Amino acid sequence: MPPVTEGNLAASDAKFTIIVSRFNSFITDRLLAGALDALKRSGVAEANIEIVRVPGSWELPITAKVIAEKKKPAAIIALGAVIRGDTPHFDHVANQASNGLSMVALETKVPVAFGVLTTNTVEQAIDRAGGKSGNKGYDAAITAIEMVNVLEHLRK
Repeated sequence: MPPVTEGNLAASDAKFTIIVSRFNSFITDRLLAGALDALKRSGVAEANIEIVRVPGSWELPITAKVIAEKKKPAAIIALGAVIRGDTPHFDHVANQASNGLSMVALETKVPVAFGVLTTNTVEQAIDRAGGKSGNKGYDAAITAIEMVNVLEHLRK
C-alpha cells in the first residue's frame, strides 16, 4: 500500500478564527454553535478561538484576507447563510463568497473552511444548521482541523 497523507481531528495547539455573518443570524448563530462544539470536542482551547462578526456573507472574503495576512491563524472557518429570494442578488452574494474565500486560501496558504449555506429555502437552511441534515458549521470546523493537520504534514 502506498503512503497516505490524511489529517487527524486533534488540534489542541492550533489557533482558529471563525468569521460569522450576522445576516440570517437565526441560522448563522446555530452554525457558530456547531463550529464551536466541533473545535472544543477536538481539544481546541477557548483561548485559541477568535470569533469575528461581519454584516453578511459578502464581507467574508475581505475579512478572511485581512485575518489570514495579519493574524495568521492555523485556519479560518467562514460561516454564513445566503437564502435564495426573488431576485438574482442570491447568485451574486453566493458566488462572491465562494470565489473570494477560495482565493484567500490560495493566496495566503491559510486554509479557509467554507461553512456558508447557499439554500433555496429557509427550511433547507434550518435543516443544515442543526436540523435533519446535520450542522454545516460543525462540518466546516472539522474540515478546518483536518486541513491544518494535512498541510502541516505536507509542509515538513
